[in-house]
Amino acid sequence: MSLRTRIALAAAIAVAAVALGLGTIGYLANRTKLIDQIHEQLMDRAQTLLSANQQGDRYRNAAPDRGDSRADCGSFDSVHPDSPDLGGAPGYFQFVCSDGQVAAEQGGTDLPVTQRVLRVARQGQGSFFSSAYVQRAHVEILTIGDEQRQRAIEVALPLAGVDSTLHSLLVTYLILGGVGALLAGVTGLIIGRAAVAPIRRFSEKTESVTSSLDQPRRLEETGAEELKRLAVSFNQTLGALERSVDAQRQLIADASHELRTPIAALRSDVQIFLDADRLPTDERMGLQASIVGELDDLTQLVSDVVELARGSGPADYVEPVELDGVILDAVKRTQRRAPGMCFAVDLEPTVIVNNPDRVSRAVLNVIDNARKWSPPQGVIEVTLHAGTLVVHDHGPGFDDNDLAHLFDRFYRSPDARRLPGSGLGLAIVKQAAEAHGGFAQALNAPGGGAVIRVGFGTPRPVAT
Repeated sequence: MSLRTRIALAAAIAVAAVALGLGTIGYLANRTKLIDQIHEQLMDRAQTLLSANQQGDRYRNAAPDRGDSRADCGSFDSVHPDSPDLGGAPGYFQFVCSDGQVAAEQGGTDLPVTQRVLRVARQGQGSFFSSAYVQRAHVEILTIGDEQRQRAIEVALPLAGVDSTLHSLLVTYLILGGVGALLAGVTGLIIGRAAVAPIRRFSEKTESVTSSLDQPRRLEETGAEELKRLAVSFNQTLGALERSVDAQRQLIADASHELRTPIAALRSDVQIFLDADRLPTDERMGLQASIVGELDDLTQLVSDVVELARGSGPADYVEPVELDGVILDAVKRTQRRAPGMCFAVDLEPTVIVNNPDRVSRAVLNVIDNARKWSPPQGVIEVTLHAGTLVVHDHGPGFDDNDLAHLFDRFYRSPDARRLPGSGLGLAIVKQAAEAHGGFAQALNAPGGGAVIRVGFGTPRPVAT
């Protein structure tokens, strides 16, 4: 369902709901007013009957001849002897004795006598209104007690006029509600079309802008405030997307450049190895070791590139990781590579939620980087407090010009180019740290040497 259709439908439903509510209120208000008028007329007639009975009884012992065995329950003082039909405008009345017998005018029609009516007749006091259908005529009945003669008087008036008026009102309200809803729907379509037009034009512009990322363009940040904010947000998204694409292209270009050297060297060694039978044994063994070393370097480089290509988003698989155990294992592995190196380790138990392989690789890169720059027989301080790993070596430290680029991909300082490596180690550290809200920071220690601080996110409480 389109937005324009939704706007039209919402407008139609809103108008229909309002019309229904107002119609219901108007219908009930008019019904109450009409019924109140009937009640006033019934009270006037009842009071007339009561007053007439109190002035005397000209026909005290005269009861209507109805052809049945019902006893006389009163007289019709000052009542006109000609009683109209039940459905007539003047209405109809009857007396109900305390024993339940009914006295009505000649040719009259009995109104319903309920238990509530009998209770009023026995007590001779009280009154209430009720409605009923008698001889297919809808009537409103007032039952009122006559305490002087210990009976009840039922007075009825027809509701045909009231029902007709209410029916006409109901039809009118329904027609008005339907017409209003229809007009609201049509108006909603027109308004919706006008409201959606800027969005449609905006969508057309975004489609033309995003049709080719090779030719960066931006939307004009003009127009209504809402569309202007949307254009700003969209341009920011485009900028982030272009930076991501550029980073991927740069990664591919850098990886291709870095792979070119070891592949060329490996190819040269392999070509020489094809004629290895002409070489002395020592040279042949050295050539084999060189080929294996170059293959290891190439494998490590490819592995680093694949790790960086994953991005800094959260890993697919994470679990609680004992960071202190990972660090201690990395220290042991590094110490095996440099037996003369001394490590001062101070670790507090720390548990984080991360990918174990990613964390292990990052920690090993940090400690191995410190090993490369430490002097022989040097000391590397490794501490872990409050979830932050700090590795301090006592080497030459970082050049001030290099500090801003240490975590860039394939970045190698002039002094580092003479050492083995691809310049991806610290980039992997930063990516692993930021994957779960952590950080990576490099600085020079006040007393000399380099310091790298890494946090892998908020640590979990450790049970004691």
